[in-house]
Amino acid sequence: MFTGIVEELGEIAELTDLGDAARLAVRGKTVTSDARHGDSIAVNGVCLTVVDVGGDTFTADVMAETLRRSSLGALAPGDPVNLERAATMGTRLGGHLVQGHVDGTATILARQPTEQWEVVTFTLPSVLAKYVVEKGSITVDGVSLTVTAVTDDTFSVSLIPTTLALTTLGHKGVGAPVNLEVDVIAKYVEKLLAPKSSDMPRGANVTEGRG
Repeated sequence: MFTGIVEELGEIAELTDLGDAARLAVRGKTVTSDARHGDSIAVNGVCLTVVDVGGDTFTADVMAETLRRSSLGALAPGDPVNLERAATMGTRLGGHLVQGHVDGTATILARQPTEQWEVVTFTLPSVLAKYVVEKGSITVDGVSLTVTAVTDDTFSVSLIPTTLALTTLGHKGVGAPVNLEVDVIAKYVEKLLAPKSSDMPRGANVTEGRG
């Protein structure tokens, strides 16, 4: 579990194609300071398991499903990435509950700088639109953000100078891909409220109006 508060802007040191998977070597001084084999570190919002640690670099294996659902497969050595270690019981919840399980990808549609912040607009996949609401939380490349505006196929956020300076969202241009994770609470509520076959009255699935 994570909070969506990026600890460090790291860098891809190496990416090895394993056919149906990939191995990432990621450089990050802060997140490797206490990292051990088996620990979880979010890379651009994707929860990865540490395989090995050497100096300020850790390696992690990325399976095909993760490559398909996220933008990690498009990374190259030298690319910056947002890094966050898994939360502990004593962690301050400065963002919101983030699982590190990417739901899909989006692209940056527009950037509108202002004097104090920048409004960034993204595409919104139709399968995720129902989970995104104005003033709700969403994770973009591992960054916990508040939705400032939403339409059927877009959403916007306002980025403060700190976020622009310390995360990948300050460097990506229009057309760049990002990873999205919607609020998991919304998905649980949807499932709990969905009608179950056991709740339907008997005969509800029988065609009525026979002659």
